[in-house]
Amino acid sequence: MRLEHSYLVFLAAVSTLASPLCCQNVSSAETRTKLNGSAVGFDSFRERFERVYEAHSEEYNLRHLHFQNATKRHAYLNAFSTAPQSAKYGINQFSDLSQKEFRDLYLRASADRAPLFPGLKRTETERLPARFDWRDKAVVAPVQNQQACGSCWAFSVVGAMQSVHAIDGSQLAQLSVQQVLDCSFQNEGCNGGSPLRALNWLKQTKVKLVSQSEYPYKAKTGICHFFSQSHGGVALKNFTTHYFSGQEEAMKGQLVEHGPLAAIVDAVSWQDYLGGIIQHHCSSQRSNHAVLVVGYDTTGDIPYWIVQNSWGTTWGNEGYVYIKIGGNICGIADSVAAVFL
Repeated sequence: MRLEHSYLVFLAAVSTLASPLCCQNVSSAETRTKLNGSAVGFDSFRERFERVYEAHSEEYNLRHLHFQNATKRHAYLNAFSTAPQSAKYGINQFSDLSQKEFRDLYLRASADRAPLFPGLKRTETERLPARFDWRDKAVVAPVQNQQACGSCWAFSVVGAMQSVHAIDGSQLAQLSVQQVLDCSFQNEGCNGGSPLRALNWLKQTKVKLVSQSEYPYKAKTGICHFFSQSHGGVALKNFTTHYFSGQEEAMKGQLVEHGPLAAIVDAVSWQDYLGGIIQHHCSSQRSNHAVLVVGYDTTGDIPYWIVQNSWGTTWGNEGYVYIKIGGNICGIADSVAAVFL
């Protein structure tokens, strides 16, 4: 990765910011309008996202160039999004990164081939509700921020486990992503990993995930901290991973029956995502990012998946992304895991 060390350290420091001080009395809609208007400038971006590199330094000029390239990219992406609910692309916290830097920092998940889902009878899928969202049942933890660490694979697995634990009757509690990051030896910590390998590790070792407060997230790979078998925690009993392309109705059934699902997607275009329903600009079979599918909505003109990301609440729809159901958009159906505790 050819990214200056100073900027990487800087990113790690600022990527957690929800920036409450710089946004007082300004709604997110107003902020987006301001940032995406014709008068927007690089200095406005720096103020909004609290970038502190020295004005007109080499670093400043490099980031300004990436920012200019991003605004050109947004015009191209938005040209395809003409329907009222379509995704919109514009300036966000990633607009001063090159596309390569963005991929190297945030898109570090790898996918293992998943077997084709055996299928459901049509009568079974017909009984599914038109809209279902596990957040309505208070079993989905708040959006987290992985920061400048390629740990999305751990966030998706832990997100699924803590939700299913709550669905089973326990109080919703955030489990330790850092424990998975440090201890899942088949993966590479902040340098990337596979949800499937993390799930295999959890199943084989019977490791109990402790609470986030006991083993807090540090956005860097550390030394594994071991706990005794008598220590409390949440253990994985089993999991399934399937390929649902062409069978997204069945995927909806899995979500309703088993809880939020860990999925692998192509998120290259998400660098510029602001909100709305993604229908273009991402492919299947090119997985690079792990997320948590928490619901779906088929009541409107465009049916969509409700997907929790791990880039903080200032990104997308308050940390969520909506992806059109059908056509395996962004590879949302390529590799989907359900967990059992």
